[in-house]
Amino acid sequence: MKIYTRKGDKGMTGVFGGKREPKNGPRIECLGTLDEVNSTIGLLRAKLGSDHDWQGNLHRIQKDLMDMMSHLARPSVSNKENQNPKPVDGADFCEQWIDEVEHTLSSPSDYFLLPGGNEISALCHVCRTQIRRGERALVSLADEDPACVEEYVSAYINRLSDLFFTLARAEMDQHGVAEEKWNLFLYKRKKKP
Repeated sequence: MKIYTRKGDKGMTGVFGGKREPKNGPRIECLGTLDEVNSTIGLLRAKLGSDHDWQGNLHRIQKDLMDMMSHLARPSVSNKENQNPKPVDGADFCEQWIDEVEHTLSSPSDYFLLPGGNEISALCHVCRTQIRRGERALVSLADEDPACVEEYVSAYINRLSDLFFTLARAEMDQHGVAEEKWNLFLYKRKKKP
């Protein structure tokens, strides 16, 4: 079987159930952004090396993203049986990892930070911002096809951006790279006397 089909040459692509949708439509935009996130996580994993502590969890996230994309690629009117597993515990998984990592940090997270620090931290921030774009695309897809976007997907994607912010901080902390602070988080500013 050839990799090319020529069916998408006019700006339309097929989704599960045989329906064709525009390549710039909400579903395809969402899928494309999550695919981009997955690829960037793959680059991050390659930069980390195979023996890094994060490898197992990042691998799980990549597989979960593929499963979620499989679900999102099916319009709510299509048959959703015999699909890949649903990573319904994704938000909890992220929260647990965030909590574990935060316990190792030398200071709490009180500030917005300028992305960067070192290559791994910067890649974590790229993942974080791509995830945020994916989240916005997910909202657009939910507006068009509300039944397609299940609550566990929205929660997982939202938590992933928090996770990658935390991983960026952990990388810098572990290597003694100073954070470039911008402003206190708004809720922290309100608590100041």
